Amino acid sequence: MNNLKTIVVIPARLKSSRLPNKVLIDIAGKPMLQHVYERCLQINKVDEVHVVTDSEEIVTLVTSWGGKVWMTGACTSGTERIVAILDKLEADIIINVQADQPLIEPNIISQLIEIFATINPLPDIVTPAYPIKTTEKLFDPNLVKIVRRHDGYALYFSRNPIPYVRDFNKDDWIKQHDFFGHVGIYGYKRAVLEEYAKLPESSLEQTEKLEQLKFLQAGRSIYTFVTEHDVISVDTQADLEQVYARL
Repeated sequence: MNNLKTIVVIPARLKSSRLPNKVLIDIAGKPMLQHVYERCLQINKVDEVHVVTDSEEIVTLVTSWGGKVWMTGACTSGTERIVAILDKLEADIIINVQADQPLIEPNIISQLIEIFATINPLPDIVTPAYPIKTTEKLFDPNLVKIVRRHDGYALYFSRNPIPYVRDFNKDDWIKQHDFFGHVGIYGYKRAVLEEYAKLPESSLEQTEKLEQLKFLQAGRSIYTFVTEHDVISVDTQADLEQVYARL
């Protein structure tokens, strides 16, 4: 298992509805996307880092710092964008890192790669989770929640707080159950991406606007591991202010 070639692919687009052109926003003298790219390069177990986009501006930008970048047409999700260039990627494991996570911890991705190196049979997908510790985060629809099996495999993902804690005030839910948030990083076994086009349409994906539900509804396995790293995905101006504050 340790000989699996692993690469990172960062899907990047400009047409974000809540914070347009966010991956180009300057953070400490560099665009957000470059922070993500450089952090991914710090991971010893990753063989290559690529960007995939539908924007000529992003192609020019990544090329300017010597990065590897691919162009696609319009896609509905980051995973679909990776699938569009799959024949150009020589790897056993492909890790999808979102372009709006400028403070991503390389250690999380190293943990993810280690899962693939140690679990047999290989899960179809591996993704991180972290403990939710505040009521505010629990009820934030921008933060995706996970319900996990005893063995770590995902039962469901939702923008709503799940499970529902019956007979308790919502301010007390966090004390009654262990809730987990999702870190938007996915490690894919190559074979599961090769069959992506054959997966049936997912009503769950379309309803929650969560691409991982397409795989889950089709019966693919998603293994989750717990990290203490709380990753900020920049979806709003408030998220961006958090990034500035941490830097």
